[in-house]
Amino acid sequence: MTFEEFIMQAREMNASDIHMTVGAPTVVRVNGELCKYTELSDQVVNKTILSILSAEQQKMLDEGKDIDFSFELKNGARQRVNVFRQSGKLAACIRLLNAEIPTLEELRMPPVLLDFAKKRRGLVLVTGPTGAGKSTTLAALVEYINKTRACHIITIEDPIEYRYKQEKATIHQRELGRDVPSFHEALRSALREDPDVILIGEMRDYETISLAMTAAETGHLVFGTLHTSSAAQTIDRIIDACPIHSQDQVRSQLASMIQGIIAQSLIPRSDGKGRVAAVEVMIGTDAIRNLIRSAKINMMETTMAAGSRDGMCTLNDSLAKLYRGNQISYETALEYSSDRNEMEKKLLSGI
Repeated sequence: MTFEEFIMQAREMNASDIHMTVGAPTVVRVNGELCKYTELSDQVVNKTILSILSAEQQKMLDEGKDIDFSFELKNGARQRVNVFRQSGKLAACIRLLNAEIPTLEELRMPPVLLDFAKKRRGLVLVTGPTGAGKSTTLAALVEYINKTRACHIITIEDPIEYRYKQEKATIHQRELGRDVPSFHEALRSALREDPDVILIGEMRDYETISLAMTAAETGHLVFGTLHTSSAAQTIDRIIDACPIHSQDQVRSQLASMIQGIIAQSLIPRSDGKGRVAAVEVMIGTDAIRNLIRSAKINMMETTMAAGSRDGMCTLNDSLAKLYRGNQISYETALEYSSDRNEMEKKLLSGI
């Protein structure tokens, strides 16, 4: 079996990831669960992993560095790869990406998310754990802009996951390690390249966060991601990443330019046929901005729950809706809830 056939067979299983490790069985993740894929000899696994690395990447690996990159098969199917060593042996995680960028409707996302793509300035964050579909949601938002607005979009990614075909928009995609050395350096350069929309693959550090907020404040629409599980946690993470002496200023800055936060998780469906997104949506209303400015983040979930007319939705609201639509089980709703007691009351009362 060729490596391409190996990948395509995993895709036919609807796998999202392949885990290859020298000295261990190769496993795949299907519907969020790991299952045994095939037995490959250590020699085959080692050779397969090295075959997808360039000479420069192999040198970096020998220097003890992890390697992140994406590659494309002859049929156009794209994969995101992380190669690393564990216990002195080679290992790789291969994320199987969609060939086509889905629409927000196809992703069954709340319609209010389109409003974020229609903004001309400000900061929109998509958050969630690894494998929650953040990159796909961002791609759907950017693709909507690409199809509806004549503007300049710059993406900064590590690595590039989706390739956009220019329609109304002009799009430049920059990849860390190949086109630019770091997120913050790429972002600093982007501000000199006449962008209208900037996508930052990950806001990892204070410098990147600071530049992203400056970009949003100076008339650009900025999309970014963080590994946080809720809107409130996202605000706290941004503030905590900043030096103590500047946190009050950052709160004020963030309050003025935040347009929204989309916090998502992929939840197992009750029928066993894949996973469905549970989505928390925070919108930058006056009430939300005041909470951020006054550091009353503990009141954010209550304000969001009361803001359904504006399109806001808490995680528990989203889980309850999925349960009432027979898409997830009662036990699953409780398991993924941020507040199990409140979730149980909501499910039993039908609210």
